[in-house]
Amino acid sequence: MTTKPLLIGGEWRTTDSLRELRAPYTGETLAQVAYASRAEVEEAIAAAASAAGEMRALPRYELAEALRRIADNLEERKEEFARTIAQESAKPIKAARGETDRAIATFTFASEEARRFSGEVVPLDTQALGRGRFGWTERIPRGIVFGITPFNFPLNLVAHKVAPALASRNAIIIKPSPRTPLTALLLGEAFLSAGLPPGALQIVPMEIPLLDVLFDDERVAMVSFTGSAEVGWKLRARVPHKQVTLELGGNAPVIVDETADIEYSLERSVTAAFGYAGQVCISAQRFLLHESISDEWTRSFIERAQNLRTGDPLDEATELSVMIDEEAARRAEGWVNEAVSAGARLLCGGTRRGSLLEATVLADVHDEMRVVSEEVFAPVATVQTFGDFASALAAANHTRYGLQAGVFTRDLSRVHQAAQALEFGGVMINDAPAFRVDNMPYGGVKLSGAGREGVRYAMEEMTEPRVIVVDPNK
Repeated sequence: MTTKPLLIGGEWRTTDSLRELRAPYTGETLAQVAYASRAEVEEAIAAAASAAGEMRALPRYELAEALRRIADNLEERKEEFARTIAQESAKPIKAARGETDRAIATFTFASEEARRFSGEVVPLDTQALGRGRFGWTERIPRGIVFGITPFNFPLNLVAHKVAPALASRNAIIIKPSPRTPLTALLLGEAFLSAGLPPGALQIVPMEIPLLDVLFDDERVAMVSFTGSAEVGWKLRARVPHKQVTLELGGNAPVIVDETADIEYSLERSVTAAFGYAGQVCISAQRFLLHESISDEWTRSFIERAQNLRTGDPLDEATELSVMIDEEAARRAEGWVNEAVSAGARLLCGGTRRGSLLEATVLADVHDEMRVVSEEVFAPVATVQTFGDFASALAAANHTRYGLQAGVFTRDLSRVHQAAQALEFGGVMINDAPAFRVDNMPYGGVKLSGAGREGVRYAMEEMTEPRVIVVDPNK
């Protein structure tokens, strides 16, 4: 059996604590993964502290070239990364390749930003007392960033912490998801070949109680967490004196009005609702359809959902595979059954076979049902109708979450109305809420998080502005 060591201070380290990792689809053992002890976590912090000082001194061109080498390494090993993602997360191989391409883009953006990321000139003669002085800001790296990453994008969501942290001259320690550590460890190999200080990135699987070691250490200046809202907000309360960014859950609505391109809205919506079995924070969950097109739209949506090909994530034809584990599938199935018992109508799906939950569509739902009010994080979608656009906007906003929303319309006045009224971190017009390009600002409001990712925006979170004022006449 293969043993996967952790990465500390530029060295691969096998430990006394090993955890068996199984493939969600086949159940086969993929590897034994080394987990850190308290002493090894403390060693990782010390190595990161040393590397942070080295990172601060690096010239921009060296930093940019190193990040470019990481992107090139990912490109060269693209199929290896994609197959690792598919095996350990059960993401269909075509989607896994897409994730790898996005991670290449993320490191490419970081390489470019590393050359130009800087502060700004501050005009000081805006008041009489500033006459004759000049000033500017510089972006100062925080030092050590601690990144906690989820299972659903085991490469690109790790990249969205690692790439901006390095590009802004920080050191970063990553705790990968215990369900998908292999991809993160593979990224560690790409990092080591780039020529950066070896302690600038460390991949350290660990048990939950050891998080306190990092939370309590004053050298760790920032925590960047992607995961559930429940855990994220508790974490923020746990470390009130550190910089904390949270990329949390969603409950994404899609509004389709009577002017929309029906075919295109269906194409984008099916992918957004059922891609990677709905295990995406910006997965389309609630569909709000104008009453004049709802019957036609829903019939076609159901037909497409029923025709999704299920199976092995390594099969090129697979569109829908198993969820990350049977517990997750069972939870979603329970929410569906709960909604049906409360009066919802099951239009398709609802059947679970082990960890595989069929693409499921529900109608006649209401706000008290968890499939409407909470993040289902499964291949489950609900459909509701509306008569006027303002009521659709109000229904979309009726949630504790606010990550991204989608609106399909050809009415320009409604575009403006939606952009102003929807209470979400991102509003996608004529696309589903699952749309994301990796340099755009990404993050939510309400329970969906705090701070923004997207390479440059994350770099701003990972640095502090320092103002320098000079009086040249004294």
